[in-house]
Amino acid sequence: MALAIFDLDNTLLCGDSDHLWGDFLVELGVVDAKLYQQANDRFYREYNEGKLDIFEFLHFSLKPLSEHAPETLYDWREQFVSERIEPIILPAGLELIQKHREAGDTLLIITATNSFVTTPIAQRLGIEHLIATTPEMVDGRYTGQVAGTPSYKEGKIERLKQWLASNQHNLDGSCFYSDSHNDIPLLEIVDRAIAVDPDEALTQHAKNRAWPIISLRE
Repeated sequence: MALAIFDLDNTLLCGDSDHLWGDFLVELGVVDAKLYQQANDRFYREYNEGKLDIFEFLHFSLKPLSEHAPETLYDWREQFVSERIEPIILPAGLELIQKHREAGDTLLIITATNSFVTTPIAQRLGIEHLIATTPEMVDGRYTGQVAGTPSYKEGKIERLKQWLASNQHNLDGSCFYSDSHNDIPLLEIVDRAIAVDPDEALTQHAKNRAWPIISLRE
């Protein structure tokens, strides 16, 4: 079975779940609204510009997980997925997933967004396999730290190689769908790279490499 790999944010979703989770915490009133919103927006700009310090961002984004009981966090997350994620799931993305499922492909999401946020989203999309940045958990509580390698830029390749070894899979016939120039390292190693509603930098790179460019938003 060939591996069909999907980025999540701004690929299968019409928005960024990581940034939206930060906005949601602001709306809940559980973080300092002004300071948190400013930082959340700054990190998102830096991500889009390819300048993000992933560890600085994770120190910021995972900290709220350490400040609340998991049961409370899971209640918030359920509300978040229902109110913020469900409306931005792209119907054409669901059709693309189904197309690969019917072809017998193994479906995998790989995302820089942490697994606390993305696990229920992957489940909603019907995709069993997920590689995401892992928040550290000790004695049943989140610590605010990251466990292992963040699945960001070249880190996605490292995490994917670990997953391939653990699942006795390979990249023969593989494809990867992404919107972001941050994913160029991984796009370069699959058999078929597809740019999905790509940012400007990825658009140019895809044209130079003669990769297909598609839209799931039309």
